[in-house]
Amino acid sequence: MEAMAAYVVAGATLTGRGEAEAPVTSAVTPNLFSLLGASPMLGRMLVPGDARSTSGRVVVLSELFWRERFGGQADIGVGGPYALVQKVKAPIRMFMQLSTLRFYPAVNGEFYKTWKDLDGQEVAVHSRGSGTEAIMKLMEQRQGIKFSKISYIPGAEVRTGALLQGNVKASIVDSSGRRLLETQAPGKFVILPLEGVNATDEALFANTNFLEKNAADVDKIVEAILTTWREVTANPAVVSEWRAKYKLLPDLPAAQAGDIGPYFDELAKGKAFPLNGGGAAAAKDDFAFYTLSGQLTGEPASLKVEDFWDTRPLDRVLAKVGSK
Repeated sequence: MEAMAAYVVAGATLTGRGEAEAPVTSAVTPNLFSLLGASPMLGRMLVPGDARSTSGRVVVLSELFWRERFGGQADIGVGGPYALVQKVKAPIRMFMQLSTLRFYPAVNGEFYKTWKDLDGQEVAVHSRGSGTEAIMKLMEQRQGIKFSKISYIPGAEVRTGALLQGNVKASIVDSSGRRLLETQAPGKFVILPLEGVNATDEALFANTNFLEKNAADVDKIVEAILTTWREVTANPAVVSEWRAKYKLLPDLPAAQAGDIGPYFDELAKGKAFPLNGGGAAAAKDDFAFYTLSGQLTGEPASLKVEDFWDTRPLDRVLAKVGSK
């Protein structure tokens, strides 16, 4: 058995829009969707942190429920809806990059030390067509190597466990997995470099009409996030200070609260926060990456930034606060 997830049917009442109703709901472990190889049309799926937090719940809606109950409406979304925009011509545009993909190719140092050592070897990624597979294929090209096989193990936590147990010798993990490898098996694993992989992980997007009618409010959001990212990058410890000052996540267990500082310190050092908000440069990086992963079709050079992004809010804010 490589992986396991759990769910239980749970009761819930939806209020706030019209009459209250009791939709069919389930409580699930965060790895359920990754185990099934599912990806969101909009927004994001659950992540391990959603299970640890005791101050709020994260909900994943089915497309049918979203359309029937909410009319398929949302003012602002979070995600990277490139495929949706291209395939169904959805009238939405991204307007700010929130984060870039943060994955770490990890290999058992007893067998491999460099990318060249992986020539002719097997590696494990999340799923077919995933970002992790695209990263490994991109590194094949850049390093001039060829893997003997790409195997699929859904869930970063599952791949981390497989590395620790010796079931795989080369894979790709997230930041939590990297820290787990370093604490449970110090010196055993080598993290291979990933220079130049800057594809969007999450971005803000909105309906084109909303962007036109609410330009001033959108600019305020962009400026607030941009200045926050810059402050966190300059001083990652400020996140813990804000948590104490504003009493954020007051019920978070002490052990998890202690991870906040190292987590944001790692993100800051890894330049995970786009200090200029992405824009046209990010779009072009995404075109190259997501055509490789299969989420976009066509030649990267033939894709137009304006078909996927509205860069005007970001341009206005950068004119005000300056570029980094």
